[in-house]
Amino acid sequence: MSPHAEITSNDGTTSGRVSTLSQPQLLFIDGKYIPGSDNATFPVKNPMTGSILYDCASASKADYETAIENAHSAYQTWSRTGPSARRRIFLKAADIMESYITGDAPEFMSQEVSATMHWIKVNVFATAGLFRETASLATHIRGEIVPADRPGTTIFVERQAVGVVFAIAPWNAPINLTARAIAVPLLCGNTVVLKPSEFSPKSQDLAIRALAAAGLPQGCVNVLPTSAERTPEVTEFAVKHPKILRVNFTGSDRVGRIIAGWAATCLKQCVLELGGKAPVVVFEDANIDDAVEAVVFGALAFSGQVCMSTERVILHKSISQEFKEKLLKKVETIKTGNHLEDSTVTISGLFTSAHAARVLGLVKSAVDGGAKLLTGDLQATGPRGTIIRPHILQDVSSNMDIAHVETFGPVILLSEFETDEEAVASANNSDFSLCGSVFSRDTLRALDISKRLRLGACHINGPSLYVESTLPQGGTGGGSGYGRFGGMAGVDAFTEKKIITIARPGLKFALEHHA
Repeated sequence: MSPHAEITSNDGTTSGRVSTLSQPQLLFIDGKYIPGSDNATFPVKNPMTGSILYDCASASKADYETAIENAHSAYQTWSRTGPSARRRIFLKAADIMESYITGDAPEFMSQEVSATMHWIKVNVFATAGLFRETASLATHIRGEIVPADRPGTTIFVERQAVGVVFAIAPWNAPINLTARAIAVPLLCGNTVVLKPSEFSPKSQDLAIRALAAAGLPQGCVNVLPTSAERTPEVTEFAVKHPKILRVNFTGSDRVGRIIAGWAATCLKQCVLELGGKAPVVVFEDANIDDAVEAVVFGALAFSGQVCMSTERVILHKSISQEFKEKLLKKVETIKTGNHLEDSTVTISGLFTSAHAARVLGLVKSAVDGGAKLLTGDLQATGPRGTIIRPHILQDVSSNMDIAHVETFGPVILLSEFETDEEAVASANNSDFSLCGSVFSRDTLRALDISKRLRLGACHINGPSLYVESTLPQGGTGGGSGYGRFGGMAGVDAFTEKKIITIARPGLKFALEHHA
């Protein structure tokens, strides 16, 4: 029985709000919440206070084997389910998901990942939208009829589900990125084994609860939270398992490279959305106020802990000073603090104190190397040192670590250019290739520049932090990974093209010698 049963009605909506945060979180295998096979657990802590929120079951390799076998069995029937039945499940799940905004979502995300109410709403409503958009794809998974040179032959190319997909979803947008990892694979007829982050199992479970309550059959999605200590061995086990036929991962480029290496040993396809260091190019004719607003939003939403976050702002020299002055003035209005004590806070704590120390270490190293700190106090505050004010740097040289690694925090690097070629070269001077923006009133010029930037997505006169679930999301290699989530690109990623030919009865086949 689900540990949430006492507060969840038949349609999955929450009634009679009773907090379940302190209850243990279990594995979800074959439609049931169960402890791990060896009863191992790990504590999930509030990153702001360090207090233990609950104990979570830690899956072993034996649990992964069980889950994969259950998913493989469920695939045999789910893959033959009609599109209308799948569509109904996702549409119902969207309505259920929206109800969680007055249910468990605010408490779970606030406590697990220090999310402010703005970020919680983004997760809940974007996930509901993702479920609806995914539902709309149900009858668009189409093949084709191909003309045959051979007489008496008809050729079909059909799109078929792959089988069992292994998915790993991160903590930073826990509900939305969990839904993205499983939704299109499921709609295509695959089944999924999901490993959520050890930092946010309950938040991520909300996407699973919504689908289960909407009628997703048992075994179609199986969820195995795992302690940090066990994660490497169970992940390698799952990636290399012969019944896992696709892998998708959203997370750091460091881990993505490891997963890609494991998958390569068994020639297994992956979709990897990894790191980012989004550039924003601001030309001399740009609307400066609009560009400042977009940079502040793109860089500081959820404290910069998003792969699409703006990290580099490349300014035309003629407007550089005006932009800096307006940016600093705008950043001064951003309220930083403890969201547990003040609900009006915009920037709260980072996801661990160790990560906060890493971010500050990068900034301090740059300052020691000669970079100029325009704003920021080089301090981490809060009960466990996770809260960092926005930091803005200029004069960052290419030999500084912060120029190349993903900061994943509230940090903005400013630089200048004079020619279009310099702007393009500066924006492309990164191993990351996920997204970025260009600001100019000359739309055709901006369009031309956007085509020259090595990015999976480029937004003209808008923030780098922008995505819709129908868009093909992903980088163009390097530290941002490869493959695409979203819309028909996701259908391509999680289906195979299968050739089926029909020969007319009595057709004669002969070996012929061709000179």
